[in-house]
Amino acid sequence: MARRRPHLVLLLGTLALVGLLAAACRPIAVGGGAVGKGRGPKVTINQIQVLASHNSYHVEPEPALLMALRAALGAAADGFEYTHRPLAAELDAGVRQVELDVFVDDPAGGRYAHPKLVPLLGLDPVDPALAGPGLKVLHVQEVDYRSTCPTFVDCLGDIRGWSRDHPGHLPITIQIEAKDDVIPDPTGLGFVQPLPWTAPDLAALEAEIHAVFGDEAIISPGDVKGHSRSLADAVRKGRWPTLDEARGQVMFVLDDKGAKRDAYRAQVPDVDDRLIFVDVPPSDPDAAVMVVNDPIGDGGRIHDLVAQGFIVRTRADADTVEARTGDTSRRDAAFASGAQYVSTDYVFPDGDFGTGYVVDLPGTGAARCNPVNAPKRCFKADLSG
Repeated sequence: MARRRPHLVLLLGTLALVGLLAAACRPIAVGGGAVGKGRGPKVTINQIQVLASHNSYHVEPEPALLMALRAALGAAADGFEYTHRPLAAELDAGVRQVELDVFVDDPAGGRYAHPKLVPLLGLDPVDPALAGPGLKVLHVQEVDYRSTCPTFVDCLGDIRGWSRDHPGHLPITIQIEAKDDVIPDPTGLGFVQPLPWTAPDLAALEAEIHAVFGDEAIISPGDVKGHSRSLADAVRKGRWPTLDEARGQVMFVLDDKGAKRDAYRAQVPDVDDRLIFVDVPPSDPDAAVMVVNDPIGDGGRIHDLVAQGFIVRTRADADTVEARTGDTSRRDAAFASGAQYVSTDYVFPDGDFGTGYVVDLPGTGAARCNPVNAPKRCFKADLSG
């Protein structure tokens, strides 16, 4: 048997030691690149409750426009009278689900860049970004169009920037409402009407998502389904990612129960290939995330869906009603329902109506253990981020 040379033995031993040290010091990639920090018991993302914001981009119309809208719409114009801070400020405040209303624009852009009431009422010009190409984010064309991030890519970029600045954050869900509602034009001014969503537009929606977020940063329906026979089956068996696995990532949900949802499913028929979760009944094999906005009338239904493993978004307030009256019954019902996302227009206290109405997540941190389905080990988990 040949004898090893002393210098060769020393070299091999040194290489082995270096390898062991490198393995011990190597960061563990979780949540789209976040570093694992040994955050405690395994709790899945459907077993917590977080704060969400409604129409997260929204800036209320200026006084002259709001006065004109009240003259035309009456009390219905009250629903426009709220403003959100920029997305990064909402995320700083603990919001972990945002909502974006997305419109299809003309190929060269500019469809929504010239509201007819701007020159008539002497209003400030719209954001120049509305004149460019790409999907747009606003509430109602012509009458409620101010936005903290006027393009879809702008909004996603704001979220991506915040995410990079806060590695290891809890996952952020981005709820998309694909809007194309026609509005009345009683004055005959020639109000611009939105373009209807088509299958190619939904493909463009995914392309704009991919322009900002890589696959490694996105929790997709296929990630949750895994090897289960369906997405709904995986959800009922508790196969959502753990908080540690999901840290640093985002998730997308399409808030539409009709033709646009069906067009997206037809465009991407295999759930494993989708970037976006769809809202379908719990009996559907693609069921996972649902929007149920009335926690008082549908509180029992929300409770049952959460208990089955589904993720639900509900609303703590709507149309500035609660902020004007100070009534917290809807807010309290939303938290008690177990809905994982409790959405509000008042992440920060109301400053307009004198009630100080606000929606604060009970407890401290960006999340709390879900009151319906959290396991006992959740109370030892790190819910920060």
